[in-house]
Amino acid sequence: MSKKVLVTGGTGFIGAALVKKLLEKGYHVRSLDNDSRGSVSKLGKFAKDVELVKGDIRESEAVLKAGKGIDEMIHLAYINGTEFFYSKPEMVLDVAVRGMINVLDSCKANQIRNLVLASSSEVYQTPPTIPTDESAPLVVPDVMNPRYSYGGGKIICELMAINYGRKNFDRVAIFRPHNVYGSDMGFEHVIPQFISRTKKLIKENPKGVIPFEVQGDGQQTRAFVYIDDFTDGLMRVVEKGGHLEIYHIGTNDEISMGSLAEKVVKFFGRELKLISGPEMSGATLRRMPNISKLKALGYSPKVSLDEGLSKTIPWYIENSRS
Repeated sequence: MSKKVLVTGGTGFIGAALVKKLLEKGYHVRSLDNDSRGSVSKLGKFAKDVELVKGDIRESEAVLKAGKGIDEMIHLAYINGTEFFYSKPEMVLDVAVRGMINVLDSCKANQIRNLVLASSSEVYQTPPTIPTDESAPLVVPDVMNPRYSYGGGKIICELMAINYGRKNFDRVAIFRPHNVYGSDMGFEHVIPQFISRTKKLIKENPKGVIPFEVQGDGQQTRAFVYIDDFTDGLMRVVEKGGHLEIYHIGTNDEISMGSLAEKVVKFFGRELKLISGPEMSGATLRRMPNISKLKALGYSPKVSLDEGLSKTIPWYIENSRS
C-alpha cells in the first residue's frame, strides 16, 4: 500500500512540482491549499490523480480534517515573494504562526509521526560564511523592518518543528530552498521581474542599449536553482532526510544581479547599461548555500542557469501581464 502524504500549499509553484514528483513515485497525495497564489492548473494532467482539498492553513478545522488518514505531512504553505514581505508583513506572520500551530495540532490529533518542513535561506539573512552551511546562526537583524516578517516567521516554524519533534514525531526534517526559479513561479520574484522589465524597456527603447536599473550597484549575488533540480533535492529530503536534520537545497553557481540582468536582456537579443538604483532596506549582499549535506544523500543539480533561463523566459514572454 502506498504512503499517504499531505502537501500543504500543494497547488503553489514548489508544491505542484513536488506533488507531481510524489505521484510519479507512487505516493497517494492529498493537497491542502486555498489557491490564493497557487492554482490547480499548475498540476496539469496530474490534477486528476490528486486528492484536492481547498482550505486555508490558518483554519484549524481545515488542517485537522486534511490530516485524517495521512502518514506524512509536508508543510509548504506560506506567503512567498519579496514584495509581500514589505507590503503584507502581518499576513506573512499570520500564515507562518497559525499555520505551523495548526500543522502540529493536526499531526498530533491524526497520529502523523513524520513531518517535512519548508524553511528558507532568509532565516540566516546575511550569512557569516559563503558558501553557507546549515549551522549558520538564525537572526532577525531589525524587528522594525517588515522584510524580516518572512525570515522571522520561518525561524518560528523551525523552532516549533524541532522542539515539538523531539518527543512527538518519529522524524522531522527541514529544508531551506535557495532561490528556486522556473516557469509559472509568480511575478513577485527577481527573474520574472527582470523579464517583465526587459519587455517594457524594449518597447520604450526599440534601438540601442537598454538602460536597466538594478538595486544598488548590481553586485548583490545569489545562486539560483531550477525547479527540476530543486524538486530532486527535496525528494532526497523526503525519502532520506534524517530526524531533526536541516538541509540546504540550491546550487553553487553564484551570480550577481547585474550579470543576471545581462543574461535576461541578452536572451531578447539586446544589450544593457546598468543603472544604479536604491537598495531595499535589509537586502543581503551575498547568498550561496553549502549543499554538501544534501549531496551526501545523492543530490546533484544538473540544469545550468543558462539552460534554466532558456526554459523560463519564453513562458513569461507568453504569459506576460502587459
